Amino acid sequence: MKRVMGIINLQDENSKLTELTDHRAAESIPFAGRFRMIDFALSSIVNSGIISVGVLLPDESRSILDHLRSGKDWDLARRRDGLYYLPSAKIAKEDRQGDLKNFYFNLDFIENTTQKYVLVTNGSFVYNMDFNDMLQFHQEKGADITMAYYTAKGETKGNNTVLDTDENGLVTDVAEKPVVYEGSKVSMAVYLMEKNIFANLVRNAYERGGKDFLVDCIVRRASEYKMYACEHSGYVAHIDSMAAYYKSNMDMLDPAIWEELYMGQHAVYTKVKDEVPVQYKADAKVKNSLIANGCIIDGEVENSILFRGVKVKKGVRIKDSIIMQKCELKEGAVLENVICDKNVVISQGKWLKGASNYPYIVTKSMTI
Repeated sequence: MKRVMGIINLQDENSKLTELTDHRAAESIPFAGRFRMIDFALSSIVNSGIISVGVLLPDESRSILDHLRSGKDWDLARRRDGLYYLPSAKIAKEDRQGDLKNFYFNLDFIENTTQKYVLVTNGSFVYNMDFNDMLQFHQEKGADITMAYYTAKGETKGNNTVLDTDENGLVTDVAEKPVVYEGSKVSMAVYLMEKNIFANLVRNAYERGGKDFLVDCIVRRASEYKMYACEHSGYVAHIDSMAAYYKSNMDMLDPAIWEELYMGQHAVYTKVKDEVPVQYKADAKVKNSLIANGCIIDGEVENSILFRGVKVKKGVRIKDSIIMQKCELKEGAVLENVICDKNVVISQGKWLKGASNYPYIVTKSMTI
């Protein structure tokens, strides 16, 4: 895998997480109590033995830079190879929409790397995957391009790319669909190919007016290359909407899913923040919840996720909710099906309630 360069594409313009992305990139949204969205793709890359990783920065990149820093927490602070930041083409005064321009403006750097293969990933998926299996599959099939996919377990709405394959994995059709059904093969936005094929795809598509990597380099060129699809059988969630974000966080309360993602052979790494342990006061009642370090609990918490440093005062009841860092819930507040962004204050006696398919969202630093 040292012959593979990883690229994480953080230019997801189809994301509908607007309530949480006013001050941050979608891939830096907090997830599951202590992680960020980008941690899953980056950890999978590092755990697979890839030591050269380029992060294609979004237009709003401060939160990503603050989270990743030198890459030390992922063992990427190296004298050779390691973590590279690839700037958005917006800096180069390029007005064309889509993510293809960002690949094109960083193409000289990618072509000059020593690696033979390029692994392109996306930061909006939750999974824990070993890319060694994908590389072996790619080489055994003699593929030009290999895509990773998962099999849908139910009906899902969103921005989905669906694959049709024959019995040996050869891709026969690639299509974008707003709804996928149980049994569909859904792309994970992971593509493995040789560096020269990647460069030719990007250069030819962009110089002919292309805008989107998926549409212009994969969908429209599918008939020209031997494309294969490799299945990932583990847990996968595509975080492209608030409903998907809420559901996938609630999935983390399932011990089987949690164990598969975080307690297996490969860890999920994140930025280290040392905090004191959780303080459970005399009136604290906690059931089936994830409580991060630094929290002070003096109320009731059920089926919920609390990030670092949350203060739950006496008489507070929290159910089926996501409470991010440094929030404070004052005496008698009640929250159900609620997402609170960072630094939110819920005043004494306030009641907030959403629905399981449409959670109530409190934006960053708001006081209610």
